[in-house]
Amino acid sequence: MKSSQKTRILVEGALMIALATILSYIKLFNLPYGGSITFEMIPLILMGLRNGPKWGCFTGLVHGLLQMIIGFENVLYCTTLLSQIGCILLDYLVAFTVLGLALVFAKPFKNQLVGVGVGTAVVGVFRFICSFLSGVLIWGGYAPEGMGAVVYSFLYNGAYMLPDIIICVVVLVLLRKFAPRLFKVEKA
Repeated sequence: MKSSQKTRILVEGALMIALATILSYIKLFNLPYGGSITFEMIPLILMGLRNGPKWGCFTGLVHGLLQMIIGFENVLYCTTLLSQIGCILLDYLVAFTVLGLALVFAKPFKNQLVGVGVGTAVVGVFRFICSFLSGVLIWGGYAPEGMGAVVYSFLYNGAYMLPDIIICVVVLVLLRKFAPRLFKVEKA
């Protein structure tokens, strides 16, 4: 890979992280203990669709680190070191890194619109799984009396993740259909 191509990808990744960070503040719906419907995942998934899993995952990881730093008080709500490590991994690092894998699940489809939709949905579900596991393992104590941590985590995280995933699928499929140039990588 040429140096100029690496530079282009790094700059693109930085722009996608900046855009995702800005979009994380535009909340369509916000839950009381964290979690919201935003457009934050779109640039991170687009990065993976444009540049492949290596660059997509790297961009997602850096964005996750930035989100962790911005929202570090969430980590401090955890009462043990083990739960803090779990929170860092499941709520930030792994949750955003998996978004970069979209191309892996999009590529097998000949119809690129279907591929973008499936790839986006699959990585969205992966992020939901991270939130779900975090809800069960770390935040289960917030479950209302009489409701188990598994059901609570599924309902709580599903309340914002399902609409978020649907929005991402719709937006990215529409972008692929009406702005296909966004998905083409310019060679340096």
